Amino acid sequence: MTDHQPFVDLRKYDQSWFDRGRSGWYILLWWLVQAIAFPLTPHFASNLRCFCLRLFGAKIGKSVLIRPTARFTYPWKVTIGDYSWIGDDVVLYSLDEIIIGEHCVISQKSYLCTGSHDIKDPAFGLKTQSITIENGVWVAADCFVGPGVQIGANAVIGARSSVFTSIPFGQVCWGNPCRPQYPRPVIAGE
Repeated sequence: MTDHQPFVDLRKYDQSWFDRGRSGWYILLWWLVQAIAFPLTPHFASNLRCFCLRLFGAKIGKSVLIRPTARFTYPWKVTIGDYSWIGDDVVLYSLDEIIIGEHCVISQKSYLCTGSHDIKDPAFGLKTQSITIENGVWVAADCFVGPGVQIGANAVIGARSSVFTSIPFGQVCWGNPCRPQYPRPVIAGE
């Protein structure tokens, strides 16, 4: 330990301005449903998980597949388009809006994070920004997508990438930080 005084004073932390979008009892009810109902449903019961999410305000398209270990902080701040897949152990940390387009794959263990803290603020102030993932995107396994990121249509984010800035459409990208590497090949007939 050094003798330096900490820049951050967590006694000053205040997120009273933050609107979770629902009352405390409603949030607790959601967390109980997610903790009990989701993991107990078999893999093939994605329709039941989609029903639960819709019941709690998520906008879920048709034929969406959601694995039983996926986690949604506030489903009423989540939109998922038709035919998209959400893999095992994916976390949608939806302090702000998360929009996932049609025909998207968010692979296992990926983390979509809409919240962070202001490192210039001694009170460690909460900051939130939405995430938008356009149609046809594949976010491969174990990726991190940060607040304020927009991933353009038909982009591919390589496994274990960390996405801190927006990604253009139709690019294959990877790395930490994630960067475009080359255009996604177009299959004849598409």
